[in-house]
Amino acid sequence: MSIIVERLTKKYRGAATAALSEVSLVCERGVLGLLGPNGAGKTTFMRILAALIAPTAGMVMVEGVRVDQMPHQVHSLIGYLPQEYTLYPQLTAWEFLDYMGALSGLRQRRRRIELVLEQVGLSAAARRRLGTFSGGMKQRVAIAQALLHEPTVLLVDEPTASLDPAERVRFRNLLVELGREKTVLLSTHIVEDVAAACSAIAVLLHGRMVFHGSVPALIALAQGKVWEVSLPAAALEEARARAYLAASRADTQPGWLRVRLLAAAPPIAGAEPVAPTIEDAYLWLIAQDSLLPTSTAS
Repeated sequence: MSIIVERLTKKYRGAATAALSEVSLVCERGVLGLLGPNGAGKTTFMRILAALIAPTAGMVMVEGVRVDQMPHQVHSLIGYLPQEYTLYPQLTAWEFLDYMGALSGLRQRRRRIELVLEQVGLSAAARRRLGTFSGGMKQRVAIAQALLHEPTVLLVDEPTASLDPAERVRFRNLLVELGREKTVLLSTHIVEDVAAACSAIAVLLHGRMVFHGSVPALIALAQGKVWEVSLPAAALEEARARAYLAASRADTQPGWLRVRLLAAAPPIAGAEPVAPTIEDAYLWLIAQDSLLPTSTAS
């Protein structure tokens, strides 16, 4: 197993509650999506895996190496793309990667820089200044930096939040390609990215792991709990009081809405069951306020 996490807990000094509470996870080769709303503990989890902060309790092992015992060795195994990173706009992509490689003591950098630029699709832009790059291109430069030392594990924290739709698709495709050879952990609150790129999913809510399994297993949690109905716009609040409102759109009849509701039973008269999506299942977990037990379905 590439990553093994057992009963991981993190409580910051002065905090009333733990940022992470007894989180366990096994992550193999491929792309694992780590879903959760803002404040769920995703970034804390990623920073512990990257050996940047220490847990309060629990164990993390990366490629057979205990993070708490040999953090420097873990750093050589992991490439980490945080939510916020620094690029130097006056440098070209090549100069930036050469500079970062030199800082980390990487030898024979030329060939390695050529390889990672090709890998992220930026060979043609290698001599352009980073200040002229789009958001998606900058993300790919950051990924190239994370790949310079040939890590076997890649941790990517909220990489697509600021990208336009086309750039998001290109970036997701890059992660899928990297996942053929590496373990990629993609942390995000964007369900669409996980559905498109990941073969397995973990869901964090309030610092607890409430699901870990396959995409079909997550969707199955919402089976029989998704309903659609048309109603007058004035009745929307009543429907919202009886069920979790997943979506609404204008209906063909003026002044009416077509709504998608999540509930264990038909929430209002006329509601019809519909097949759940991955987004429905994720919202259902949120609607339960993390009270569902952790799943180990595959």
